[in-house]
Amino acid sequence: MSAPAPRAPPAGIPERRIVRRPIAAATDLGGLHPVLARIYAGRGVRSAAEVDYSLARLLPCDGLHGIAKAVALLIQAIEEGARILIVADFDADGATACAVAVRGLKALGAADVRFLVPNRFEYGYGLTPEIVAVAVRQRPDLLVTVDNGIASLDGVAAARAAGMRVLITDHHLPGPRLPEADAIVDPNLPGDGFASKHLCGVGVMFYLLLALRAELRSRGSFAARPEPRLAELLDLVALGTVADVVPLDHNNRILVHQGLARIRAGRGSAGVQALLTVAGRRRERLAASDLGFALGPRLNAAGRLADMSLGIACLLSDDPAGALEMAGRLDGLNRERRGIEARMQAEALEHLGALSAAVLDDAAALCVYREDWHPGVVGILAARLRDRFHRPVIAFAPGVGEDIRGSARSVPGLHIRDVLATVAARHPGLVMRFGGHATAAGVSVQLRELDAFRAAFDHETSRHLSPEDRAGVLYTDGALEPSELTLEVAEALRRAGPWGQGFAEPLFDGEFELLAARPVGERHLKLRVRAREAGGSLEAMAFNAHGAAWAAEGEGLRLAYRLEVSDYRGLCAPQLVVEHAEPAAAG
Repeated sequence: MSAPAPRAPPAGIPERRIVRRPIAAATDLGGLHPVLARIYAGRGVRSAAEVDYSLARLLPCDGLHGIAKAVALLIQAIEEGARILIVADFDADGATACAVAVRGLKALGAADVRFLVPNRFEYGYGLTPEIVAVAVRQRPDLLVTVDNGIASLDGVAAARAAGMRVLITDHHLPGPRLPEADAIVDPNLPGDGFASKHLCGVGVMFYLLLALRAELRSRGSFAARPEPRLAELLDLVALGTVADVVPLDHNNRILVHQGLARIRAGRGSAGVQALLTVAGRRRERLAASDLGFALGPRLNAAGRLADMSLGIACLLSDDPAGALEMAGRLDGLNRERRGIEARMQAEALEHLGALSAAVLDDAAALCVYREDWHPGVVGILAARLRDRFHRPVIAFAPGVGEDIRGSARSVPGLHIRDVLATVAARHPGLVMRFGGHATAAGVSVQLRELDAFRAAFDHETSRHLSPEDRAGVLYTDGALEPSELTLEVAEALRRAGPWGQGFAEPLFDGEFELLAARPVGERHLKLRVRAREAGGSLEAMAFNAHGAAWAAEGEGLRLAYRLEVSDYRGLCAPQLVVEHAEPAAAG
C-alpha cells in the first residue's frame, strides 16, 4: 500500500515540531539501564532517591496546614458515634476520594459513615446551599467534603447554620476568602508548608487518614484490635491521582507506584478489578496510562451522564459479582459518552473550520458553545480541541436559565485558573463563577456575555502565550539506537513508571524506512519499519492515521514514537506507537 503525500494541517492547527529535551547531568543514577538513566536525567532527576518509590519516602502528614484540627474533629466524631456524611465531587478524583474516606473512616472506628454526591445537572459543583438542603435530610453531625469545598462559602455557612460541623478536604486553589469551616485541609492554602502542592482530592483524604491513624495509635486505640492497613486503599489513590491528571511529582509517583503494585499483585479492590475486566486490561501488565485512559473514563462516565453514586458504589463494593455488574453499567455509559463526544467534536470542528484562517491563526484561545451540547462532556471536548489546536480551550454548554457553564483546559505555561481570576477582576460582572487549578477549571457566564468573555479571555491569554508557545511541539528523549529497539528496553520503560502529567512518558524520534503499511479498522495504520542506520524490521502502530500517512513504501520517515510491548495472546514483542510522522531529511 502506498501512502499519500504529507498534507499540511488545517488552518489554525500549527505544524508539529520535534524538539529534543535537554539532558541534565545526573549525580547518582548508577545501576539503571543507560536508556532509562538518560530519560530520568531529561526529567530533572539527579539521584536514585528521586526514583525510590517506597512508602518510607512519602512526605510526612504534619506538613499539611490544618491537619491537626481536622484529626481532632474526626476523633471527636468517632468517640461520639457521630454520623459523618461525605460530600463528594462527581469526577473520578471525587469518587475515589469518597470511597477512600468511607472505607478508611470505617476501618478507623467511625460507626456511621455515609456519602452524598451532587448530580451535576441539578445542583452544580461543590457544596452549594442546595446540596446542603439535601444533606440535612440525613441529619449528619459532621459534614466532610472531598475534592471540593474550598470555594463553597455559602454552602459552608448553610451547613453550619443547620447545626453541622464542617471539615473541608480539597486541593483546588482558594479564592480571596476562605469558607468558615471548622477545619480545612488543602495543600494550596496560603502559607501551607506541605512540600507537594500537587496532591489531588483522593491524595489529601489519604493523608488525612494517615494522620488520623497516627493520632489514634498514639492514644493506644489499637491496643485491643489490629491496626488498619491503609495501604489497602492505595489502588483507589492511584486511580484518582492519574485520572485527575495532576502533576506526578515524586510524592504522587510514590502513591501511584504503590497502588499499581497492589493491583498487579491481585490485591486491588473488587471495584477496580471489575473496571479492569470490562476495560479488557490485564492486571499483571497494568500501567499508569491504563488508569488514565481505560479505568478513569469509565468511572467518570457516571458523573458525566448520570449520577456518580454508581461509580462510588462500585468502588465501595466487596462483592466481585456485584462490582462487575456495576462496572458493566459504567462501561455502557462510557460507550454512550463516546458517541456524544464524537458528535460534539465534529460540530465544534465544523464551526471552527468556518472561521477564516487569519481569525483562527490569530486566536490565542478558543471558546466554543452550542445550545444542545451535553454539560457532562464539555470537559472532554475542551481537552480534545486543546490537543488539536495547541491552545487553551473553554467549551460551554447550557446551564440554568441564561447561564452557560464552561469547562476549560490549558496548555503548558498557562495557569488557567489565574487567567480566569484576572479576567474576572478586570471585567467586573462578566464572570459569574469560576474555580479550578493550573491545567483545568470551570467557569460560568451569561449567554449574552459570551462574545465579551471570549474577547477578554483571548486578550488575557495572549499576554501569557506567544505564537511560538502555541506551536505544536513534541518533546522527545532523542533517538534510540537500533540495538536498543528491543523487548528488554520496552519492558524496562514499562516497569519504570509511573509516567504521566509532569513526568512525561518516554518519547523518542528517529529515521526509519517504511516497508509496509495497511489499515486496521477504520482509522488506524499498522506499519512495518526498519531503522535507517541498520537493524531488523519491527512493527509500528499509528492510531487515528488511516488516510493521512506520510510516505510511500520504501521511502524514509522521521517518527516520534513510544517504544512499547505488544502483548498478543501472550506473545510479547517490541512495538513502536507513532505519535507523529514526517518525511525523513533528504539524503
